[in-house]
Amino acid sequence: MNASTLVQKIWNFCHTLRDDGVGYGDYLEQLTYLLFLKLAHEYSQPPYNRNTHIPRSCDWASLRGKTGEPLEAHYLATLHKLGQEPGMLGAIFFKAQNKIQDPAKLSRLVQMIDAEAWISLGSDIKGDLYEGLLKKNAEDTKSGAGQYFTPRALISAMVECVNPQPMKTIADPACGTGGFFLGAYHWLTRPGQSLDKRQKAFLRDQTFHGNEIVPSTRRMCLMNLFLHNIGELDGEPAVDRADALIADPGIRFDYVLANPPFGKKSSMTITNEEGEEDRDALTYERQDFWETTSNKQLNFLQHIVTILKDTGQAAVVLPDNVLFEGGAGERIRRKLLETCDVHTLLRLPTGIFYAQGVKANVLFFDARPKDGKVHTKGIWIYDLRTNKHFTLKTRQLKDDDLRDFIDCYHPENRHNRQETERFKYYSYEELMARDKANLDVFWLKDDSLDNLDELPPPDVLQQEIIDHLEAALAAFRDVAASLAGPGTITKR
Repeated sequence: MNASTLVQKIWNFCHTLRDDGVGYGDYLEQLTYLLFLKLAHEYSQPPYNRNTHIPRSCDWASLRGKTGEPLEAHYLATLHKLGQEPGMLGAIFFKAQNKIQDPAKLSRLVQMIDAEAWISLGSDIKGDLYEGLLKKNAEDTKSGAGQYFTPRALISAMVECVNPQPMKTIADPACGTGGFFLGAYHWLTRPGQSLDKRQKAFLRDQTFHGNEIVPSTRRMCLMNLFLHNIGELDGEPAVDRADALIADPGIRFDYVLANPPFGKKSSMTITNEEGEEDRDALTYERQDFWETTSNKQLNFLQHIVTILKDTGQAAVVLPDNVLFEGGAGERIRRKLLETCDVHTLLRLPTGIFYAQGVKANVLFFDARPKDGKVHTKGIWIYDLRTNKHFTLKTRQLKDDDLRDFIDCYHPENRHNRQETERFKYYSYEELMARDKANLDVFWLKDDSLDNLDELPPPDVLQQEIIDHLEAALAAFRDVAASLAGPGTITKR
């Protein structure tokens, strides 16, 4: 059975569960628990005979031997016990809950997973299966899961441009479901790329380092990596359940590939003495940061500069406001261009992210020794936004849409580039002369402003209107949050 058939089979069962109020994300979580236990069971059998460290009272055999209410009670006890285990086990099952209230449907799901020999499917099929499920989950916009899912075509292009090498470390301080890790993994194991035993072991156990503070998203990320043979059953998880922005981790990495969360304010939920919830802006006081600000993207940008080795490379998705915002934004941009070699900017089209109303870019930069010199000579800017129209349903971003950018980027030698209609070079002096060191540069004529007879299709126009309205609504929410009067809040 191929991946797409298996995805459809497993996903069809979700429609049955929807009637019981089980959403896509809840269903995917239950699949994660059960798939992990089934795979661990298969690895414990000949010829593998691995010690999975799963107590016999909680293993797959103990689950599949029960039905009805005894199965439900045993499943609950299993989730609770495994959540207290160390290492990968405890990370996958951290705060795990049973969201399938009908014991008969839980039993059917166990039987469906038990029917497949998962190890024999191979990592490509298992990985494609889980990626397919994550994508379907992201498409359920009401759940908000799309904010953790970066378009895979964009990830592939970013990875190909950065061109990560074996035996190097890769970090993502807001890794979501692990898309950038898998993009780098596929690049390092692509056809024609031969890795020796030592390189394969490093790729499996030491290459990837991430942070993800949402427990359900973190567990999906770990499962996604595990299904691609990244990490070990009895090893430590490659993804920390901690806010990356709290402190300098002290570790330095060769590459950072990231799409930090959208939304300008970092915040935490606070409950007062009456049990009412409020949100409080977080400002990170870090000696290694150039500026103290509550702007989340600016903080992630500063954090990424900190965790790069002096020879490190970064490719980061950032919203437009990071390119033109004044105050702390301007000061951080100037410091970034001075201390790093910021060399390429990709202006992304709208309509490609599941989080609506986003205008974003990819900023490519290399770390440099902190020697007081200005390291940015100039920035090459590629405009993939003007006169480009994408939607998530009818005109999704594909690999081919980014091929011209990759060719212009010239990963083989980025110092050997040629200007084109969409690819222009701006010197450091030109950029610094702009008001507030504004990097939001564009030069192409927007045809839709003149040729009213050549408007985009109605569905594209409709989506663009929705994007603009949701972006405006998000901006109003930020303003409302900043204007909210201070109350008496007791932090717990």
